[in-house]
Amino acid sequence: GTIRHVVCGGSGYFAARGMPDTPDELERHDCITFEGLISPSVWPFAFGKTIKSVPVHSRLIVNTAEAAISAAAAGVGITRVLSYQVAEEIRGNQLVLALRDFEPTPWPVSLVYPSQRLLPSKVRVFLDYAVPRLKAALSIGAI
Repeated sequence: GTIRHVVCGGSGYFAARGMPDTPDELERHDCITFEGLISPSVWPFAFGKTIKSVPVHSRLIVNTAEAAISAAAAGVGITRVLSYQVAEEIRGNQLVLALRDFEPTPWPVSLVYPSQRLLPSKVRVFLDYAVPRLKAALSIGAI
């Protein structure tokens, strides 16, 4: 599976404010940002093979993705998080994806373990347990 950076918001917000067609329109929308690995004032997007940092207007700055997701589901604005973090909200129609054509390249997800001729049974049991669950959790990519 893969993990994607996705932009999403509540359907009520999009009904009232419109769905952005391009990342440049985010400057006119209320965005919910959080401090992490990327700046809360710009979000990177793919324009063809080029990555461009787009300025966003932060209506609300929080310190966790969970808080940003809750605020977006409540109609406060648009947020950008990792796909697995909003999979349940997307499936439950609490959040709607936007700007799908501008998502940066997804990140692959791998389970890494030491190469051995005979795999320890504990590792095999974990892999048998984890792989289907990870595939299901990351299946938002099929939406």
